[in-house]
Amino acid sequence: GRNGSGKSTLLKILTGVLSPTFGTVRVTGRVSALLELGAGFNPEFTGMENLYMQGTIMGYTRGETESRIPGILAFADIGDFVRQPVKHYSSGMFVRLAFACAISADPDVLIVDEALSVGDAAFQVKCMSRMKGLQQQGTTIMLVTHDVNTVRSSCSRALWVRNGILEMDGSPRDVTARYMEDLFAPEKSKAAHSSEA
Repeated sequence: GRNGSGKSTLLKILTGVLSPTFGTVRVTGRVSALLELGAGFNPEFTGMENLYMQGTIMGYTRGETESRIPGILAFADIGDFVRQPVKHYSSGMFVRLAFACAISADPDVLIVDEALSVGDAAFQVKCMSRMKGLQQQGTTIMLVTHDVNTVRSSCSRALWVRNGILEMDGSPRDVTARYMEDLFAPEKSKAAHSSEA
């Protein structure tokens, strides 16, 4: 869906950050989410302090968190910046650490909201590869993106949301084709009117 259609709001409801105005949501299993940049990390804390805080939020003991940190740091690959407050991170460093933290939770459901678009190309490939691995292990991945090619290559099902309402649910190819047709309909209409004039 377009910006403002309700995609991020839906994800926040699924993660429990927001409560629905009406209706109910049922999610089974451990949920890990990478929502918009800044969500979940305290900007005043160092990267390392944020990793411990996230471990606590996920219900891990200190020992369980410590056992996950080497894998998180290896995946994030931000070096000594992990010892600096995250408010000094570039958006790329921030998303590296946040994504590495999110996938380290061994989630049953992983929710990713556009955050990967800020990473460099090599990191995006690394993330997509890791998400494919999680899918093969049975993890449900909910990905919000405007990149039609990513939806077509990575998803088994696509949803199109318009003005807070589910417009279409189906195969990624069918849904993205209809979405793109709708997205560019105003441009086609303008072009047709100018050629008639």
